[in-house]
Amino acid sequence: MNQLEALKKFTTVVADTGDFKQLAQFQPQDATTNPSLILKAVQKPEYAPLLAETVAAHRGQPLDVVMDHLLVRFGCEILQTIPGRVSTEVDARLSFDTAATVARARRIMALYEAQGIPRERVLIKIASTWEGIQAAAELEREGIRCNLTLLFAFCQAVACGQAKVQLISPFVGRIYDWYKKTAGAAWDEAAKAGPNDPGVQSVRAIFNHYKKHGIATEVMGASFRNIGQITALAGCDLLTISPELLAQLAASEAPLTQALDASAAQAMDLPAVQYDEASFRLALNEDAMATEKLAEGIRAFCTDAVKLEDLMKKA
Repeated sequence: MNQLEALKKFTTVVADTGDFKQLAQFQPQDATTNPSLILKAVQKPEYAPLLAETVAAHRGQPLDVVMDHLLVRFGCEILQTIPGRVSTEVDARLSFDTAATVARARRIMALYEAQGIPRERVLIKIASTWEGIQAAAELEREGIRCNLTLLFAFCQAVACGQAKVQLISPFVGRIYDWYKKTAGAAWDEAAKAGPNDPGVQSVRAIFNHYKKHGIATEVMGASFRNIGQITALAGCDLLTISPELLAQLAASEAPLTQALDASAAQAMDLPAVQYDEASFRLALNEDAMATEKLAEGIRAFCTDAVKLEDLMKKA
């Protein structure tokens, strides 16, 4: 049994890509996309017609409407390949606007439903800002399931649990990147690998907190840099993994054991935690890594949304 097959015994494996032609070989349950992944995909020759067709079909409509049609088109293609759910992201430029995020999420879901896709198969991705979490709470009450992304801090995870969101995506690799860069020459790669990786530790703390306190929100580790980070989180509810790392797991026959265990977490002595807006903002501000990576992630997704719009203007 290879490591990918072994991992699937403990964890739901999700493919992190907009390149739906790659999906079938790994047989993931779910798939996630974001503006950067869609931008990467539409620049490949095999996806160029999909961009051109979508723009032509909706020419004259506002760019944000055409963008949502394109994202949903990719999502529908992905759903033909996987049995589970696809995550589609709300424009990151709305990350600090609760009402606009809710409106955009409703529109994306309406586009999916117009294509015959039931809402149970779609997760709306929203950045884990205070405003985004409040938007998700409202959407969840309407039966629109959400995936809260760009999650780096424990306080973000707690607030998402309070909002009863369906799923969170804590970013393992970007946490690792920050600590490695900050440490500079003092970074010891071997000492910080596997269970000692700061990104792995962050997800483990969130997972244990949720399971200890009966929080139903699913934990999906994301943004991996190596398969050691993935294997150290075997047992997490879900892990979303790039095609490159899925291929590495499939090629490895090294033993893989369960690292996270919900029943073990229930026996831990972990205090209950809650945040209101003021305490959330203070806790996030106190976490330099999370503050920097959240801002950086939103900026990067905004940049790629603009690049995607530029491509649509030229199509």
